Amino acid sequence: MFNSNKATLLDFTGATIFILMVILFLFQPITINSISFNENMLPSSIYQLNTIFLSIIIEAIPFVLIGVFIAGFIQIFLTEEQISRWIPKNKFSAILMSCSLGALFPACECGIVPIVRRLIGKGVPIYAGIGFLLTGPIINPIVIFSTYMAFGNDLKMAGLRMLLGFVVALIVAFLVSLFFKGNQMHSTISTSSHHHHHHHSPGSFSQKIADMLRHSIDEFFDMGKYLILGAFLASVVQTYVSSSWLLEIGGGTISSILVMMGLGYLLSLCSEADAFIAASFRNLFSGGSLLAFLVYGPMIDLKNTFMMLAVFRVRFVMVLILFITVTVFISTLVVYNWV
Repeated sequence: MFNSNKATLLDFTGATIFILMVILFLFQPITINSISFNENMLPSSIYQLNTIFLSIIIEAIPFVLIGVFIAGFIQIFLTEEQISRWIPKNKFSAILMSCSLGALFPACECGIVPIVRRLIGKGVPIYAGIGFLLTGPIINPIVIFSTYMAFGNDLKMAGLRMLLGFVVALIVAFLVSLFFKGNQMHSTISTSSHHHHHHHSPGSFSQKIADMLRHSIDEFFDMGKYLILGAFLASVVQTYVSSSWLLEIGGGTISSILVMMGLGYLLSLCSEADAFIAASFRNLFSGGSLLAFLVYGPMIDLKNTFMMLAVFRVRFVMVLILFITVTVFISTLVVYNWV
């Protein structure tokens, strides 16, 4: 009963925020040939927040759609037996394979969550799922190319981002394998997944396509409310947190890394576009701290924290964030002077 009321409240909150933001966008003041329309009745920061929120949503939705369609395909067309045959029995081999597979999926950090949710629900070990979750948004052709372009056709930053991201994912996935057993999903999700696994009739191909689309739609709306909540909080932070204050505290090596990691988390940019934002800080922050921004943000940010909390237990998500934070920080310090 409590879970049902909580889900209803989240649905209502997400829908309300989205509708209000769209209405605000439609009625924001505009000026044409010195003639003002829709007199500015609200502070300009509200309209700035609205613009940032909608840009995050528009940027994320294509990748979320890719993610939910892949998740629907996994749910309908792949069985637990098929997946178990593909996953190596050796723990490290499974982690290595899952991290490598991330390169094949052009998904951002929010689009990858529904895919991992379905894979783990189908029996993929939690540590292999996390390896895939962390590399998918960083090590794929679109992200590598955008990073290369953003830094003036320089392969160094793109290569270091890919290499460091892969190493961090390996370490974090291995730590997860040491400290966590089971799938770490909420019990209601685990039960639902188990129910779906064993009640699919063979059906015709067209019926399977229809089932896949139905699952994808369900997944989209299930994940969508958390995307909206995360995007809203990220836009609040971007609007009201002073960038000059961040620059003041980011003067040293350690503080600059921590500030850029914090920015990566709070700005919640999609990994396909974040390199251009990072490049704009080149005159203010060192290459090492920019690298921390480029690795940390795609692995964990504000909006995908909300999406992961919808899937995994709170304790697991908090410990995972700690693992990622410490590993990225130490790894960046190691390579700091090479960037």
